[in-house]
Amino acid sequence: MPHADTLTVVHHDDTRTSYTDVRYQLHRDGIRIWSSDGEHAFTDILMTHAYRQRQARAS
Repeated sequence: MPHADTLTVVHHDDTRTSYTDVRYQLHRDGIRIWSSDGEHAFTDILMTHAYRQRQARAS
């Protein structure tokens, strides 16, 4: 599951929802996001912007 330091979800009505330090999963029906606030699911997404500023840890 990808991790993002900042994640912005752009919805079909051009509103934006932003998160920091999240894990997310894109799927055919939208996006599912896990943040410190809990789990969020959106189906009305136009696009997403995810940025990772640090290196991923080796598994």
